[in-house]
Amino acid sequence: MLDINQIMEVIPQRAPFLMIDRVEELTPGESCVAYKNVCINEPHFAGHFPGQPIMPGVLIVEALAQTGAMAILSLEENKGKNALFGGIDKLRFKKQVVPGDTLKLEVKIIKQKGPIGVGEAIASVNGTVAAKGELTFAIVS
Repeated sequence: MLDINQIMEVIPQRAPFLMIDRVEELTPGESCVAYKNVCINEPHFAGHFPGQPIMPGVLIVEALAQTGAMAILSLEENKGKNALFGGIDKLRFKKQVVPGDTLKLEVKIIKQKGPIGVGEAIASVNGTVAAKGELTFAIVS
């Protein structure tokens, strides 16, 4: 298990844009399972939506991307680099994510050629899929 300080040693994101709180499983270059504790005091909930807070889908996708970045940037040859979005495919939102939820984030790297790769990404809450799709990334210096 990796804590927040160990996560920040691998990926460059910082508060308020660091979207994962802990890593449960990590196989460098292959997969990562991480968690985000969804808290009402996050700034986006002030406007999304007043009286009915829902985590924005784009932030769920970003949390998945950061989880995938943990998998790919934990490889020795990628230390100090960054992983940028190259595309989002077949992504579907299936469940609302609200304050109090613990979002489980799973990314498995399914293709990689040079600096470009694809991860199969699933976000879930209590075993129910909230979002699922494929994320394409590009590793940059």
